[in-house]
Amino acid sequence: MGVRVLLCWLGWVLSCVAVPAWAAPPLPSADIVAVAQKTLYARDNAGMPFAVVDKRQAQLAVYDARGRLIGVTAALLGLMPGDQASADAARKLTQGLLLPVERTTPGGRYSSQPGTNLTGERVVWIDYANALAIHRLRPAPAHERRAERLASASPADNRITLGCVVVDPAFFDAVVLPTLGRGPGIVYVLRDEMPEP
Repeated sequence: MGVRVLLCWLGWVLSCVAVPAWAAPPLPSADIVAVAQKTLYARDNAGMPFAVVDKRQAQLAVYDARGRLIGVTAALLGLMPGDQASADAARKLTQGLLLPVERTTPGGRYSSQPGTNLTGERVVWIDYANALAIHRLRPAPAHERRAERLASASPADNRITLGCVVVDPAFFDAVVLPTLGRGPGIVYVLRDEMPEP
């Protein structure tokens, strides 16, 4: 009888523990796995940690320098499909002149650096010159429903940002910062038109 009570109590305690969505992550997409394998085979990461962004599946996968998968999560991406950065994107962004059609997450291979944005928030810069970063989900206008989009099972819902790769704050703090937030890294952003950058 005491064992049953203990088991019931333990089950109740476990059911009350809040588990972040990324703690039971989805598997990385086949395209992410293919790029990670190719990266390790060619040693393209040069001994640095790396991440792969699959825009078509709206996923971010983070790997350590040895190629061990640290975590996978859903990501919010640029509003419009497209693999090129807008000309003078950083200036347009700071002046509020970035057009909807220019809100893309450009594809390619990037040398990432940890840093801070204009408000002092920690980010991982993918392309500093174009103001492209991986960062936490921030408060946004309610009509954008960013938190709901991030939780959605459909990748089609995840196109909303100005171009940055936006993830759950808990994932950013537990996975992105310890892996890519301590020094240089590589970020592969898969193209909309092709599986590889």
